Amino acid sequence: MEDQGLTHIDEAGRARMVDVGAKDETLREATAEAIVTMKPETLSRIKAGQIKKGDVLAVAQVAGVMGAKKTPDLIPMCHPIAITGVDFGFEINDTKSTIAIQATVRTIGRTGVEMEALTGVATAALTIYDMCKAIDKGMVISDISLVKKSGGKSGLYTRPSK
Repeated sequence: MEDQGLTHIDEAGRARMVDVGAKDETLREATAEAIVTMKPETLSRIKAGQIKKGDVLAVAQVAGVMGAKKTPDLIPMCHPIAITGVDFGFEINDTKSTIAIQATVRTIGRTGVEMEALTGVATAALTIYDMCKAIDKGMVISDISLVKKSGGKSGLYTRPSK
């Protein structure tokens, strides 16, 4: 007997990879975000290109794309998915001393790309931390969340506003 809504648990209560072979291929898209909070001086140095390891946001973007592509290697029950596109955006908030990271991942397939979007923003956030930790070990990565997803049987989901 499968738990209500827990598709990754078999009748014996063990983890399993869901068989998506009978599902229709549809356009699927997911957007996730994360926030990195840091010292104002760290944010100023990122903006001025004064981080010794290089262009923080450019490297974080590439790392985020790589993270999205590597999701099934990191999350055991994720299917390998042919990602058709990944877009990243960074929003700097000087008042809060934060960088908001947003990733949108697309595919045409039988399963969604929520995990790829979440892994992408997490990887980008960790990269920002790695590149700036020498000057700001107190950075905080927070609010990793799914913002929106579309496609598939469950249709559109949009996270309620905060």
